[in-house]
Amino acid sequence: MITTSDGLRLDHVRHEGGPETVVLVHGITADLEENGLFTALAPRLTAAGFAVLRFSFRGHGRSEGRPRDMTIAGELLDLRAVVESADGPVSVVASSFGAVSTTLSLVSLPVCRIVLWQPVLDLRRTFLEPELPRGVVLYSDRTSLAENGFLDIEGRFKLGAALFEEFARLDPRGGFLASTMPALVVHGSGDEHVSHDIARETALARPATDWHSLAGAGHGFGSTAREALDVTARWLSRVKAS
Repeated sequence: MITTSDGLRLDHVRHEGGPETVVLVHGITADLEENGLFTALAPRLTAAGFAVLRFSFRGHGRSEGRPRDMTIAGELLDLRAVVESADGPVSVVASSFGAVSTTLSLVSLPVCRIVLWQPVLDLRRTFLEPELPRGVVLYSDRTSLAENGFLDIEGRFKLGAALFEEFARLDPRGGFLASTMPALVVHGSGDEHVSHDIARETALARPATDWHSLAGAGHGFGSTAREALDVTARWLSRVKAS
């Protein structure tokens, strides 16, 4: 187990490879498998000469902590503990909500390259004032948040009140734009949950950033998952760590 600075133990899996490590950062209701995407990406990366470190955030998977107690502040501690436990130069592949802790950490973590899959870059427009159909269904009715202190996401995960308070004041997009390391952003043009337009506009506004749109793909990539995996592995192999 990896232990965070506030004493929580995080479940993780290490895949042996080369001298550089790629840390895989999952989304808001997932775990170290990222619904199969990370388990499929890991062997591609080890075959390309990278070590891989997958982990579950606090309150997810087999890591310690309750889901409803999960906060972005806590995930920042988790990510720091994981990156500091990795060997050699570290790159990050972050999916969906995993992009939040990743982009907010870039000014302080020793990370040399990042890949963002379908990234949440605007918390207000994704959660507080959702603009896309899936977000409207999941987050518009916050009655249970007021009554119970958490919002139950289809019985899969509970989002606590403290997390929604963070949504109102944190800016992952700003954190991403303020950083300078090479980046790749991959997003499905049919994503019904996290905005493809916001990701595209942000990627094109940031230097040293490559953009790859998956035609028609929804959140999680669906039938284009193989393309996302191939693009990611090729980019990490091609772009020099700095």
